[in-house]
Amino acid sequence: MRGREGWGLTQEGAKNRGYTYLRDPAAIYRRSFALIRAEAGLARFPAALRPVAARLAHAAGDVAILGDLAWSRGAVNAGRRALASGAAILVDSEMVASGIIRDRLPAQNPVICVLRDPAVAALAASHRTTRSAAAVELWRAHLAGAVVAIGNAPTALFHLLEMLAAGADEPALVLGFPVGFVGAAEAKEALAGFGNRLAFVTLKGRRGGSALAAAAVNALCGKPPA
Repeated sequence: MRGREGWGLTQEGAKNRGYTYLRDPAAIYRRSFALIRAEAGLARFPAALRPVAARLAHAAGDVAILGDLAWSRGAVNAGRRALASGAAILVDSEMVASGIIRDRLPAQNPVICVLRDPAVAALAASHRTTRSAAAVELWRAHLAGAVVAIGNAPTALFHLLEMLAAGADEPALVLGFPVGFVGAAEAKEALAGFGNRLAFVTLKGRRGGSALAAAAVNALCGKPPA
């Protein structure tokens, strides 16, 4: 029978129960990345990509996702250069925006999420699409040289690629991590196959999410490997 204060504990037992666990934030951080380095096989990736791969594994709590990591040549360095020069970061959700560590951004880069812009609902209705895809229309003025981080909607990534195919200004880097059972794998496959020298990092298949997209941005803001 479960006690009222915890799983299988009476109120008195819960008060007396103690646990031994790591509490120091810095020690937790060091231990986490030591385990990732031991388990992830980061040597299979280009040196510039390894910090991104480690951050993604950390955000997911799973090194196995790295088997589905895909990227274009020079993508990470392109993103680092863009951020260092003050490029905007365009995100598809408030959750991605919230996960980006602002005080690590190298040039006080603006983080732009327009999902709540009053124009989005009307655009979605007129284009017969999702609000996330419609919001990408409002990126046009910011796209040139930007870092794009998509961690939610496959439709946002699809529409971005449609815009680029039609001649929209190209971003410096697309971090494509939409998640879900409908369209996510296909959108990321389209990103990887887009060509035209579009720089990208993505995770093949259904897995993804806002935490991964934000983690990829944060990795780009860290010190590059020697």
